[in-house]
Amino acid sequence: MGALNVFIVAGEPSGDALGGALMRGLNTLAPGVAYAGIGGPLMQAQGLTSQFDMNELSVMGIAEVLPKYRHLKRRIKETADAVVAAKPDVLITIDSPDFSLRVAKQVKARSNIRTVHYVAPTVWAWRPKRAAKMAQMIDHVLALFPFEPPYMEAEGIACDFVGHPAATVPRATPAEIAAFRAEHGIKTADPLVLVLPGSRRGEVSRMAPVFGEALGQISATRPAMRMILPVAPAVAALVKAEVSDWPVAPIVLDPSGMSPEAAATRKRTAFAAADAALATSGTVALELAAAGTPMVSAYSFHWLTLFILKRMAVTDTGSLINHVTDTRVVPEVIAENFTVPNVVAAMNTLLDDPSGQAAAMELTMDRLGRGGEDPGLRAARAVLDRL
Repeated sequence: MGALNVFIVAGEPSGDALGGALMRGLNTLAPGVAYAGIGGPLMQAQGLTSQFDMNELSVMGIAEVLPKYRHLKRRIKETADAVVAAKPDVLITIDSPDFSLRVAKQVKARSNIRTVHYVAPTVWAWRPKRAAKMAQMIDHVLALFPFEPPYMEAEGIACDFVGHPAATVPRATPAEIAAFRAEHGIKTADPLVLVLPGSRRGEVSRMAPVFGEALGQISATRPAMRMILPVAPAVAALVKAEVSDWPVAPIVLDPSGMSPEAAATRKRTAFAAADAALATSGTVALELAAAGTPMVSAYSFHWLTLFILKRMAVTDTGSLINHVTDTRVVPEVIAENFTVPNVVAAMNTLLDDPSGQAAAMELTMDRLGRGGEDPGLRAARAVLDRL
């Protein structure tokens, strides 16, 4: 067998991180891999020239996809055409199911190219029938959570638990935390709140106004409190505009111009330096758990997305920490409950006693593979073993 040809597709920063680690694993186990596809800076650093800007695909939510549907449909066909023309040994799609699975479906309709999808659909949370539909176009799934393979295998899809990258992230040292606080003028005794309003434009626009007003009220009763807000490059300008009129200004960490490694190190240190976090619900919860930082999880849906979601949900929590540990220790303020008074109450309770989530965060990291082999290497080995 000659050099491996891989077509790989990611549509948002978290997918780019997974793809970069997977590609690094493939480059270790099968040197000389030829890549084509779509990805961000981390995947490009491993040898990918992206077909177009990955940020075009960073859309989440049924209502949010609709206005961009025609453009996404064109990109889906363009990508599927490129895959079929390239005839790779394997097509690997990463998360972004609205885009990825439609590409895989078109590819399967026109070829026998092997398809791998990285990140199992959250059938344990909502739309449980997605696994059966997925079986029509996906041969192999790489799962981030240990409880996911049975859901996929029940539909005849090969599935490997490969671990979650959050479990392998090194925790910032006390010296790094002290240096970070000193750099930003944050005293050791000052309560530090990490503010995470999302990495997609729609999320930021919905979350930031409520976050700002709530944190302003909390600051009025906790004058020593400081706030730090790491931003994703794609939404940096939007976040800065949103926070410009907040009652109390957070320290915005913009990674623009930094190397991916330096930006990741600073972000990891900021997470660990914080005493508590107000976070938009999503995979960032696992980064917080890795840093040992307790959180309030919040989310506001577009009304149409919420209308549909309510009819398809099969769980009473959206927190990954709650799911993995089968607890409900992470407080959630979502949908109709996402209001300024509720955010203020939840954050004040957390700041008064931030210790209640510690055990669940440690258990989450253990269950996601902490101390084991790097997930990117495990994912690469799983792909190669089943080719």
